[in-house]
Amino acid sequence: MIILDVLLVALAVGIVGVAACVRVVRQFERGVVYRFGRVLPHIRQPGLVLLVPIADRLQKVNMQIITMPVPAQDGITRDNVTVRVDAVVYFSVVDPVRAGVEVQDYMSAVGQVAQTSLRSIIGKSELDDLLSNRERLNQGMELMIDSPALDWGVHIERVEIKDVALPETMKRSMSRQAEAERERRARVIIADGELQASEKLAQAAEVMAEHPAALQLRLLQTVVEVAAEKNSTLVLPFPVELLRFLERSTPPEKAKTSGSPVSESTDGVTENGAAALAISAQGRHHG
Repeated sequence: MIILDVLLVALAVGIVGVAACVRVVRQFERGVVYRFGRVLPHIRQPGLVLLVPIADRLQKVNMQIITMPVPAQDGITRDNVTVRVDAVVYFSVVDPVRAGVEVQDYMSAVGQVAQTSLRSIIGKSELDDLLSNRERLNQGMELMIDSPALDWGVHIERVEIKDVALPETMKRSMSRQAEAERERRARVIIADGELQASEKLAQAAEVMAEHPAALQLRLLQTVVEVAAEKNSTLVLPFPVELLRFLERSTPPEKAKTSGSPVSESTDGVTENGAAALAISAQGRHHG
């Protein structure tokens, strides 16, 4: 009976010893073994790991990509604008031995470096860069964090600026600036259209000067357009040469006594100009 009790005690002690010597390392972890306080160079892979009782201690290191939000940081940009910026950092452990030996808490260390790097990026950048050129700032911030993190066995996968908070006064100023810029563009477009139209009109005038028949065709087209609007007044331009012919055909005495408006109207007209005669239709309008 006593022998049986001794065997049971020995078996229990053996089970407890085996349980203390065996550890399980999961797929996304790596094991670092410390024997009497000294780290062993061989990294334990996923699976069962046997340890020497009392002498060995196992530290598991997570090899997954860790997402760490960076708290919002207040800062002043290079163009003296107060902003509040937050970011997110993606990193992973590439050397479990360094991550466990070189730094006490690599996650806290990466977080502190990310905050200081974000404040540094804010001070070196202008507001326009923070709003529209974030890719370059993300790359610069990634290099700033990755430089010390490599000594800790940590690799920075990606850094992204999430949000840029502006004061309300700055938002109103930016909206006014955008509105003024849109108005300036509209005025430039209108002026450009008028310039192009004036160039085309100048070309049309040159063509009409070379071909007088084109001017007559344009006159007939204008008459058709005016008549289509059902107006009671029709304006017809007459050549100055015709008026001067009528003036020469009228005797001087008759012209003075009759007070013809035709001769008076030609006194201030140039040689190549044109006069306009308005004929009012007083009769009934036929639609």
